[in-house]
Amino acid sequence: MSQYAFGHILRIKPDLNVLYYYQNFFINENASYAGLNYSFVPFGFSGVTVNRNGDGLEATVVFPNNDITRAWATQAIDQYWVMEVEVLIIDETNNNGSHQTVHTYTGQVTGGQWDNVTVSLQLTSVLDAVGTDIPRRSLTRKLIGNLPISSNVRLQ
Repeated sequence: MSQYAFGHILRIKPDLNVLYYYQNFFINENASYAGLNYSFVPFGFSGVTVNRNGDGLEATVVFPNNDITRAWATQAIDQYWVMEVEVLIIDETNNNGSHQTVHTYTGQVTGGQWDNVTVSLQLTSVLDAVGTDIPRRSLTRKLIGNLPISSNVRLQ
């Protein structure tokens, strides 16, 4: 019988550059993945679902509630930061190693809340602009060029 260990790596991006690299498997250790170093932070990731239409629904990243987390979490909510989470099958004997990516989720912070223990950030898929209002942009000529004036448009 084979056993698998699952963990997550998290990249937090206030703009095009990654500000924080976190992992949640190797407790009190840094871990290397794809040539980058990830610090240990106890966080949870859950809620990624896709309905039968292919619309991505919200996911949640949960952190411990402390002064450090609240300082940047408030900015993440106000400025709609992007978070990339990779679900990995972990080689638990090697924190500098050959982990296998199961799934990558990229979402934009669209809300959050905290209580005495946790800070929860809601992520909505950046790619799903049909079912929600993310990304928070409108299609304009300046962003994408000339817009079609007919409803008879086919993407190929």
